Amino acid sequence: MTKTVGAIILAAGFSSRFGSVKLNAKLANGMSVVQQTLANIHYAGLPSVVITRPELAAQLQLHNTSIETFTGAAEGMGASLAFGVSKALDWDACLVCLADMPFIESSTYRLIADRLSPATIVLPCYYTRPGNPVGFGRNFYAQLQALQGDTGGRAITESNQDAVVELAIDDPAILNDIDTPADLARYQLQE
Repeated sequence: MTKTVGAIILAAGFSSRFGSVKLNAKLANGMSVVQQTLANIHYAGLPSVVITRPELAAQLQLHNTSIETFTGAAEGMGASLAFGVSKALDWDACLVCLADMPFIESSTYRLIADRLSPATIVLPCYYTRPGNPVGFGRNFYAQLQALQGDTGGRAITESNQDAVVELAIDDPAILNDIDTPADLARYQLQE
């Protein structure tokens, strides 16, 4: 039986520390942060849905991408994630991806997806340091949909340790989200 694993891309933040819409910041290759993130997920062969705020949807310039707007994004990441899971109920498992992590390799997304099952949570680790994206099997969708406020999936991972598969990943980008222009400059130099 073939399993369907998709990617929920959280792109509803307010970029408060960046000073402008960080997802539209240009990378050295000319792509925006969010475009590069989506390209890497696409090359991994994963279906995806982008969760964003209504006022950001048009600004992100994402073509041929499933975009769902969430009016409650100001409530926090947990609320956005709960909304995102409601759009992925036909998948057997999902990767919770952050749109501001454009340097994660396509092969990393694929490795996490391949290890997922409906009953597992896959936590990628770079030299024992946990990173993103975290993969959740369908058995955890109800808990994800109950999230509120700014509490993300970490609480679910911590309360379901018996289901967690720690996956060693040789990709330091799983630790590198972009919060400031300095982050963007530093991580591009590492590429």
